[in-house]
Amino acid sequence: MSHLTSGLDTPRTGRRGAGPAWVAVLAACVGQFVVILDVSVINVALPSIRSGLGIGEGSLQWVVNAYVITFAGFLLLGGRTSDLFGRKKVFLLGLGVFTAASLLGGVAQSPWMLIVARALQGIGAAVLSPATLTILTTTFPEGSGRVKAVAAWTAVGTGGGAAGGLIGGLLTDYLSWRWVLLINVPLGLVVIVASAVWLAENRSGEAAARRLDLPGAVLATLGVGSLAFGISQSEAHGWSSARSLVPLLAGVAALAAFVAVERRAREPLTPLGIFRVRSVSVANVITVISGMAFYAMWYFLSLYMQNVLGYSAVETGLALLPHTASIILSAQLAPRIMRLVEGRVLLALAGLLTAAGFFWQAAMGAGGTFLGTLLGPGIAFSFGAGLMMTLLAVFATSGVGPSESGLVAGLANTSRTMGGALGLSVLASVAASRTAGAGGGDLEALAAGYGRAFLVSGVIIVVSMLAIVFLPKSRQTSG
Repeated sequence: MSHLTSGLDTPRTGRRGAGPAWVAVLAACVGQFVVILDVSVINVALPSIRSGLGIGEGSLQWVVNAYVITFAGFLLLGGRTSDLFGRKKVFLLGLGVFTAASLLGGVAQSPWMLIVARALQGIGAAVLSPATLTILTTTFPEGSGRVKAVAAWTAVGTGGGAAGGLIGGLLTDYLSWRWVLLINVPLGLVVIVASAVWLAENRSGEAAARRLDLPGAVLATLGVGSLAFGISQSEAHGWSSARSLVPLLAGVAALAAFVAVERRAREPLTPLGIFRVRSVSVANVITVISGMAFYAMWYFLSLYMQNVLGYSAVETGLALLPHTASIILSAQLAPRIMRLVEGRVLLALAGLLTAAGFFWQAAMGAGGTFLGTLLGPGIAFSFGAGLMMTLLAVFATSGVGPSESGLVAGLANTSRTMGGALGLSVLASVAASRTAGAGGGDLEALAAGYGRAFLVSGVIIVVSMLAIVFLPKSRQTSG
C-alpha cells in the first residue's frame, strides 16, 4: 500500500489528534476494497452455497440481491450520516456492522440466516462506502493531494471487484464457501482497531447542529431500494412483468415524494441545491451511464472464459489479473497526467480508450485465446476505466464544503451502484437476445451474445461522454 499512498500532499490541519495522512488513505482503501469485493466474490461460491445449505434456485438469487438492494437503498442515508455524526464514528459503525454480518453469514446454518446476513452486510456497506470517500475529501483539500488519495481509493476498490473471482475461487476450492464471508472478519477487526486509535474525527460545527431528516431518509431508502429490486427482477421476469413494474413504479413514486419532502424540509437529507453544483450533477449523470458498462464487463468476461473457453473459476481469476493491474496503474497515473492534461480532456480521452477496448472485445469468438482475444482489449478498456472512475470521483466530490462531503460521496456511490444494476440487467437481455433458441453447447452463439453485450457497452461509454462538455474546467494539479 505504501506505493499507493506515497507523495500525498499535507492534509488539512487544525485537527487535534490527527494521525498521519496514510492512515486515512489506508482505512478508506481497505473499507472500499471489502465493500466492492463482496459484490463479486460471492458469485463464484454460489454453486457450493446451494449444495451446502440446500438453497433452491429461487432463493439463491437472494444471496446476491439482498446485498445489492440494501446497499443501494441505504447509500444516501449512509452518506449523510457521516456529515451529521462524524466520519470516524460512521466509518467504524459501518465497518462493525459489515464485519459482524460477515461472521453471521459465514456460520449460517440455514438459507434465511445467510440471506439476512447478506442484507445486513449491504446496510453496513452502505454506511461504510460513502464514509471511505468522505474521509479522503475531508482529510485532503481540493488539489493534487486529494486526486492522489482518490486515485488510490479507486484503484484498490476497483481491484476488489476485479479480484473477486480469483479470491472467491481460491477460498471456495481450497477452504470452503464460508470463507468467502469469514475472510472479512479478521480484516475488519484489524482496520477497526487501527482506525479507532489513529484515524482522526472530522465534523464541522454546521453539520453537527443539524438533525437527521427521517421522512427524507425513509423515502430515499424506499425509493432507491425499490428501483434496485425492480431492476433485479427484470432479468428473470422481463421489464413488463408485474414483478418488475410494481417495484419500479413504487420506487419512482417514493423518489417523487422524496423530492417534494426535501423542498419543504428545514434540514433536508439531500439539499436539492447540491445539484446546482455542475461538477456534482454532471459527474453523477456520467457515472450512472458509464457505470452500466463498467460493472457488467467483469460479469460477461467471466461467463465467456468459463462457458466458452472452459476456464475454471481460479483460471478465470488469474486471467483477470492483467485487467486489475491496468486499472490500478491508470488510477495511479491519473494525478500525474492531470498535471499535463485538463480534467475534461483527459476524461474524454479515457472514454475513447475504454469504448475502443469494448469494441475490440466485442469481436470475441468461440475459438478465442487469452493472448489473442482477452489480453489486448482487456488492458485497453481497463486502463481507460481506471482513469474514468478516478476522474469522475474527483469531479463528483468537487465544489462543495466539508459539511456536504458525505452527501456527495453517497450520491456518487448511489449513481455507480444504480448504473451497474441497470446495466447488468439491460446487457444480460442484450446478450440473451442473441443466444435465444441456441443450446448451451452452441459456443459460437454464446460468444456472439457476450460480444454483443460488449458492443453495446462501448456505445454506452460513447453516450456518457456527450455530457463531458457540461463539466466545469478542473484545476490543474501540481506537486
